[in-house]
Amino acid sequence: MATSLEDDTEPNNQDYYSLLNVRREATLEELKASYRRLCMLYHPDKHRDPELKEQAEQLFNQVQQAFTVLSDEHSRAIYDLFGKKGLEVEGWEVVERKRTPAEIREEYDRLQREREERKLQQRTNPKGTISVGVDATDLFDRYDDDDFEEVPSSGFPHIEINKMHISQSIEAPLTNSDTAVLSGSLSTHNGNGGGSINMTVRRVTSAKGWGEVEFGAGDILGPLVGLKMFRNMTQRCWMTAQCGLQFSPRGLRPSCSLMTARHLDNNTMGYLQWRWGLNSAMTTSLVRDTKSTHLTLALQLSVPHSYLMVSYQYKFQDEDQTKVKGSLKTGWFGTVVEYGAERKISRHSVLSATVSVGVPQGVTLKIKLSRASQTYLFPVHLTDQLLPSAVFYATVGPLLFYLAVHRLVIIPSHRSRRNSQELELQRINSATDIAKKKQEAESAVLLMQESVKRIIDAEESKMGLIILNAWYGKFVSEISQKQEKTKVADVTVPLQCLVKDSKLILTEASKAGLPGFYDPCVGEEKSLKLLYQFRGVMHQVICADTESLRIPSNVRSTNTLSLS
Repeated sequence: MATSLEDDTEPNNQDYYSLLNVRREATLEELKASYRRLCMLYHPDKHRDPELKEQAEQLFNQVQQAFTVLSDEHSRAIYDLFGKKGLEVEGWEVVERKRTPAEIREEYDRLQREREERKLQQRTNPKGTISVGVDATDLFDRYDDDDFEEVPSSGFPHIEINKMHISQSIEAPLTNSDTAVLSGSLSTHNGNGGGSINMTVRRVTSAKGWGEVEFGAGDILGPLVGLKMFRNMTQRCWMTAQCGLQFSPRGLRPSCSLMTARHLDNNTMGYLQWRWGLNSAMTTSLVRDTKSTHLTLALQLSVPHSYLMVSYQYKFQDEDQTKVKGSLKTGWFGTVVEYGAERKISRHSVLSATVSVGVPQGVTLKIKLSRASQTYLFPVHLTDQLLPSAVFYATVGPLLFYLAVHRLVIIPSHRSRRNSQELELQRINSATDIAKKKQEAESAVLLMQESVKRIIDAEESKMGLIILNAWYGKFVSEISQKQEKTKVADVTVPLQCLVKDSKLILTEASKAGLPGFYDPCVGEEKSLKLLYQFRGVMHQVICADTESLRIPSNVRSTNTLSLS
């Protein structure tokens, strides 16, 4: 069988070499000879019965597909590496045909990742964020007073949830160029809460730009009407413009912003933003993103929120996509230093932890979990002051906790779940596959009847090779018959159909892929048992599933097996 990266029990994972009964090293001439013989056997025009004609068309198409793939060097290389599933991946048509097996494997992995990302994006149009703020200052600040010894002990430190924010959005395509987005949010902080709902309609006006109109309403700020435009100015430069009008209890509050961006080189972007309204500001930033690093420099001039920020991130080239990051932000409000790490913990989940140390903010631990398009934030405020103990526990605590949970819970849980899912999927696929293959084999046997009669008449006239009985599958001995059940298929007709010039030649490929065969016991050891007559003498042969067979040259076996 071809080495497929998918589950071998999938119904469409058919062995083309076995179907054509050729070696994996077969030349083009050998492929053509087998193809011509099978085409003559299964050609639909040879059958007048509508049902047989339809069955013949199916087998004829399978043979044609197998020959088309194996006769093309590029397709054959892909099939040998990944099986039939590899040929179904979109994008091979743009791949250079003169590729080595290693290059083809790398290209296959890339195309698979892109296809999975597209499917994920289609399934996860809803986007949401849940943020839960935790006040844990009692862990460290409770002992800051000079007279703390006189305060009676109150037991465990008081930890509370002092704020929460929930937002959700749903994106729905209206036409090929129009998209509607409905979003809403709810927030609460120290007992005071509020919410808002927004409706946005976006239209793609051309390949260079789009525009959107936003309508919003909230119980605090009041209704909102906004307009946003995007335009590609050149191949390396684009611009966005946005304006809005807020109907607040204090009157109308207009706002406006303009941002332009430009590619400085292949890895560097420059941004310039001007914002006018309630929080007017001018911001310029420089972002450089490479395969292993991400650097951001930003400067904002505003009253009273001017600041300078530097951020650096290093990306490890490992399977978990580990990243470490650090930043420094200073301005009129004070100075904040942040450092943290991010790591992929499952196929679609990313976990990150960041420690924020600043004046006058204190020490805060921020934990973030992103799963597909859902984001969960847990900012834990530890202290209002710069305490080394808080910084130490905020750094070491999450790291030790993650290592313990990952080793003791996540890895065993994922392994157990994956194994159980694979076993259940294999069981279901095996039963479905066996039933389907059995039906196809029975249809093929019906199509072979006339050809087999002619072959038997020709062989009898010259005392040639006659297949009296043939079984394929799992045989059990009389001793183990009570514990196990024999699972075999009658393949007398298919084998007789393969007899040519009083010879039967089978390659080393699995016999399950031969026309008229099917696998009655997927995943178990199988063999082929034949009882045949040659030159008026009866013989019996038993061979393993992937063992080559040549009759009458094979050495005969006299093993006794039970078929009950």
